[in-house]
Amino acid sequence: MMILRPLCIALCLAPLCALADDPVVESVKVRAAAGGLTFDVTLSHPDTGWDHYADGWRVLDMQGNELGLRVLHHPHVEEQPFTRSLGGITVPEGTTQVQIQARCLVDGWSEQTTIVTLP
Repeated sequence: MMILRPLCIALCLAPLCALADDPVVESVKVRAAAGGLTFDVTLSHPDTGWDHYADGWRVLDMQGNELGLRVLHHPHVEEQPFTRSLGGITVPEGTTQVQIQARCLVDGWSEQTTIVTLP
């Protein structure tokens, strides 16, 4: 019977793992500034503290190449959703759209991206 306990615990907790939420890109504002584009990205994520929080987002071109990375250095448990900015992003000439992808400390990069049309 002792051997079954870990299996029972794992099976009972499995549905909780399936309920884990990726960080969600709620909105993106892009503005031209000296030295490139500035992105203001609003994220939401059920941060629980230092052990599980949204820890970054990045700007990708439409082929998936990283153009910029914003690292988030602490959880935002009491501040949801929250907005952080990243400036100085240069995009190849003729680029009309980019993607924003969010990351969680525990689950890694979200499979979904948000497509943004540039000004």
